[in-house]
Parts: sequence; C-alpha cells; structure tokens
Amino acid sequence: MSERPVALVTGASRGIGKAAALALAEAGFDLAITARTVREGEGRADPNTVRSDQVVAVPGSLETTTAELEQRGARVLALPMDLLDLDAVLAVPATVLREWGRIDVLFNNAIYQGLGVMDRLMDLTPDSLDRLVRGNFVHQVLLVQQVLPHMAERGSGRVIDMVSGSARHDPPGPPGEGGWGIGYSASKAAFGRVAGGIEAEYGAAGVRAFNVDPGNVVTEKRRALHPDDDFEAGFGSAPAAATGAVVAWLASSPDALRYVGKWIFAPKLCSDLGLLPGWSLPAQ
Repeated sequence: MSERPVALVTGASRGIGKAAALALAEAGFDLAITARTVREGEGRADPNTVRSDQVVAVPGSLETTTAELEQRGARVLALPMDLLDLDAVLAVPATVLREWGRIDVLFNNAIYQGLGVMDRLMDLTPDSLDRLVRGNFVHQVLLVQQVLPHMAERGSGRVIDMVSGSARHDPPGPPGEGGWGIGYSASKAAFGRVAGGIEAEYGAAGVRAFNVDPGNVVTEKRRALHPDDDFEAGFGSAPAAATGAVVAWLASSPDALRYVGKWIFAPKLCSDLGLLPGWSLPAQ
C-alpha cells in the first residue's frame, strides 16, 4: 500500500470535481476519480427541464482529467460511474480499496443532472422526483456507507459533501427566470444533513465531515446550455478552482477541523485564506 493518501472524487471529468482533483494532486494525494464521460468528445449536457429538448456537447472527460493529474505526479484510478447506477456506486469504493487499500478522503461532488433539476412545480413527475432524490441523496448516502467502516477502522478520514445555497434560500424567481427547481433544492437540502450525521456518529472514531457550498460557479455545462447569459448578474460568480482549493485544504489541513459542523461558503474561505493565488472575492 502506498504511503500517499488517496482521495476519491466523484464527478471529476469537468467543473468543480476536476478542479478539486487537480488541487488534491498538488497537495500530495493520489486520485480515484469517477464520471459518466470517459473519453474526450463524448460529453453531452442533457436537458434539465421538460421546457427544453436542447442537447449540447461539453468538454471534459475522465481521460483528460487523468492526463492532467498524472502530469502533477499523482497515481490515478479512473472509474466510470453514473449516480443512478447503484451497482456502479457500490462497486467504486470496493475497487479503490481492493486496488490501493485505502481511502483517506471522499469528495461527494457529483450530482444528478437531468429532467427535474430546473423544472417548475407543476412539471415535476414521480419519475423526475425519484431520480433527483436517488441521485442527490439516496445513492450518495449508500456511497458514504461504503467508506465509513474503512475510515473508522483506520481511525481517520474526511468526507466532504458538496451542498448548495438553493437548499437554504428561496428562489428569487421561477426556474429559468433567476430561480431554480424546487425538486433539485429539496434533494440537496436532504443531502446537506449527511455531514452532520457523519460527525455525530463517527467523529469520535476520527472521521470528520464537511459541507461545502461553492456559490455561483459557471461550469462548462452552464456555458454550453446558456451561452448568452450574464452569469455575473444577481449572484456574482467564483471560479471552480476556488472551491477546488478549499476542498484540498479541508482534506489535508489540521486547521480545517474548526470548520466541522459549519456551512462553508467556499469563495469566502478561499479568499480569506488566500488559497488561490491571484484571486480573491471582490470588495463589497
């Protein structure tokens, strides 16, 4: 078993997941990464509302992220995974433990992306609601279950959960008019309770858990679906690398333990600690 710590990052083909994987590699971690897109050119952004049938190509893949991680000196285990595929969700941690013998950090970054995410109340269906809750809560809890006994047995481990401000605030408008889908925000609100439960049940065993809110990050998918939008309007934005830097710091710094049990707004923490050279929050 290698002496280098191992981080498992879901949804690492692009966006925040990729940024976090790169930051973790630079912090000395080997990376097990998951995503649906395996090879460059295969990425597609499917409609997230019944009000659109638009499908667009998006950059990013496990293949590309792997190459960039290896350039940073990390070992990489790239594993295809769809959050709705329970067999894959259960198999990924088992594969990492079999191949490398350890998981020191789990970053639950991936989310369900499909119909329902930006649907309005009357457009939600039993199927879209089921997919949202399974992908954003149920299967993520089952993924966490696969790593907790291992971490507790080793006496250390960190679980970092990607949460969303939509779980704490009412939308300022309908989906597509400045707001977000309530099915999505409800599923993320449920997931936002997981880190506290981990801390209550496993903190004494050395397993610590964090909730990280990335704020408004303009991802490759958002730009592809809405190329003419002004993403700065209303909410401002922060680069994916800001959240990536925070994730790497939470994964490795002893000082991070003071943030256990808190709702961490990644752009502010990144700016306050100077974790991303050359970037800081604009003065208010």
